Amino acid sequence: MAKTAVGCEPVVGTLTASKKREYKVTNRLQEGKRPLYAIAFNFIDARYFNVFATVGGNRVTIYHCLEGGVIGVLQAYVDEDKDESFYTLSWACNVDGTPVVVAGGMNGIIRVIDAGSEKIHKSFVGHGESINEIRTQPLKPSLVVSASKDESVRLWNVHTGICILIFAGAGGHRNEVLSVDFHPSDIYRIASCGMDNTVKIWSMKEFWTYVEKSFTWTDLPSKFPTKYVQFPVFIASVHSNYVDCNRWLGDFVLSKSVDNEIVLWEPKTKEQSPGEGVVDILQKYPVPECDIWFIKFSCDFHYNAAAIVWELQSSPPVLIARLSHVHCKSPIRQTAMSFDGSTILSCCEDGTIWRWDATT
Repeated sequence: MAKTAVGCEPVVGTLTASKKREYKVTNRLQEGKRPLYAIAFNFIDARYFNVFATVGGNRVTIYHCLEGGVIGVLQAYVDEDKDESFYTLSWACNVDGTPVVVAGGMNGIIRVIDAGSEKIHKSFVGHGESINEIRTQPLKPSLVVSASKDESVRLWNVHTGICILIFAGAGGHRNEVLSVDFHPSDIYRIASCGMDNTVKIWSMKEFWTYVEKSFTWTDLPSKFPTKYVQFPVFIASVHSNYVDCNRWLGDFVLSKSVDNEIVLWEPKTKEQSPGEGVVDILQKYPVPECDIWFIKFSCDFHYNAAAIVWELQSSPPVLIARLSHVHCKSPIRQTAMSFDGSTILSCCEDGTIWRWDATT
């Protein structure tokens, strides 16, 4: 278990907006009455950077952002199981390079949905409980990783439907895994966190031959020699309560619990002692009223009925904007920022989608 470094105190940001960039509400869309848990822009295909997707209930809906604040519906997939409740989605890459939506939720089944036809491309079965988060490998977008209530993280090949690796076992999480993320430049590394109050960093380096094998496998996916990764390379206890979201920022990690702040910290591992090391807490970003669980951030932080936008390259932290509206009274479950930062979307507990566009 990593220890917290003794030394300089972390720099804490203030909630006074710098007004470096201002946003205004340009649209509010009521998708339905069921909560929307996830929203994400498509960054897989540059032709469709204005396309985004949401999940709520047993429905996955694909939209595009148009000029003048307009949001247009493109496609909608409704799962055959009426009791399904999707909690998460991610965009990934099909064999021919076209984008697909990967969604999962209460039933523990991952659906790979053709964004153009509204049909299921593949279904992945393996998790024994609900799926809390799915993320795509940015350097190899045919790979996705899933975090589950069954205390495991799984690596999947979208092309072949193979479960390549399972991160669980002796050194794994001891409770529900709530969030997972790929390192942006180290293709072997992921970070996961959950209800055991820890963040665990894992390495796939010694198992990478299995990842490569998954692309050329011609037999049934069920016959693939899936490997268990039982021990993380780093374990951190940054928070005193469960950790429901973590994201890499370069080699640093951003993580949040229910203590109304997001913490930026650096994991300093000991090469000779896997799992051990020191945590250097660098900065803290206040997020008031963020004391309910399953509030996700996308490096554009949000909280109860408002969104907070921080500039991550500043120290102390600079608050760019604090977004709210008199009629936005329901908890925001997730936000998404467009590729150029000009549009911010949020999905809410009351089934609404809000759009903010930059005015400066």
